[in-house]
Amino acid sequence: MGSLIRICAVTAASLVALSFAMFAADQLGEGSENQVRSVRGDSARARSEASVNLPDPGPAAERRRAASHSGIREAIDDADDILLSPFKDLIDSGNLWVQRLVPTALGLLLYGLLGSLLANAIPQRHHRTRDWREARS
Repeated sequence: MGSLIRICAVTAASLVALSFAMFAADQLGEGSENQVRSVRGDSARARSEASVNLPDPGPAAERRRAASHSGIREAIDDADDILLSPFKDLIDSGNLWVQRLVPTALGLLLYGLLGSLLANAIPQRHHRTRDWREARS
């Protein structure tokens, strides 16, 4: 049972970390374009694109995100949306990075750290040896 919990914890933490890494790569790649847009005053488009990158976006933003991402990327983002949905309402910030980073950090703590601690706390079956010839190395 501990092994199953550990596998689930590592899988969930990996999905959360991978989704954040892809978000960060997108944001860093589009950084100069977003700066130019904000200087020009095209804030409506910037807000529209920001809503696509929020954890667990609304239905309209979800459709736009699905259209712009590949199938694998969208599957990872959908899994991330489900995993981070308990944390999305904890943050009330206008900064997109804060809105992504805080739920990601909480998700990694909950799924990665606490999941691994729970898996380690579950007692494992031990093989009892009767004498030195049956001992495993």
